[in-house]
Amino acid sequence: MAIVEDEDGIRESVVFALERDGHTAAAYADGRRAWSAFDAALPDLVILDIGLPGMDGLELCRRLRSRSEALPIVFLTSREEEFDRVLGLEIGADDYLCKPFSMRELMARVKALLRRAALGPGPSPRLSPELSGGLGPGPSPGQNAESAAVTQAGDLVLDADRYAAAWRGTPIRLTVTEFLLLETLARRPGHVKSRDQLLEAAYPHDTTASDRTIDCHVKRLRRKFQDVDAAFDAIESVYGAGYRLRAGDR
Repeated sequence: MAIVEDEDGIRESVVFALERDGHTAAAYADGRRAWSAFDAALPDLVILDIGLPGMDGLELCRRLRSRSEALPIVFLTSREEEFDRVLGLEIGADDYLCKPFSMRELMARVKALLRRAALGPGPSPRLSPELSGGLGPGPSPGQNAESAAVTQAGDLVLDADRYAAAWRGTPIRLTVTEFLLLETLARRPGHVKSRDQLLEAAYPHDTTASDRTIDCHVKRLRRKFQDVDAAFDAIESVYGAGYRLRAGDR
């Protein structure tokens, strides 16, 4: 796998953490040099800074996606603007962490993305036609279905093995962070989860993340589901308290 980061301290720390976990890591401080290496042979996963000399991380991500739709890509960014983070995800990154970040959190994301890549995309084949197609009553909201890894809440099906989601039978591509947040809501439909609770679920190893990021994730989640169902309104805001997933179908 590879880390593309122009800050020496961060780059060296990530390489150390990857190698400590048993991975082989290539490091690059320049986007153009990294692309020359990737053009010859793609790594198993890329950790990518947005602000790079030579070629910025967004352009490098676009080129990587043109070569492979399945390559796991994690953005590191020091920019606070939501625009940069959302744009990075829209052009194909799988997840992102804001600097400063917890190395344990980054390694957890790496492990999750490698597992998802190894298992393949889409809803788990263990799902029955009723669950994967959104037909029939299925289990009650929040109840696990056919496997401890699978949770169904109304028309929503989540597979924790693949970090995969489906709404009314249509797969929804989620980042690891988005999946963890949504799974927390889906486990107890109708129950309100505070931003602090959602933050702990989505960033269990990161003490530097801000609860304001939860609002950004929820906004993006709603948009992704509305892209396949314009009437989607299952994630509700509860003023002063947090968020909840509607219990049952609308």
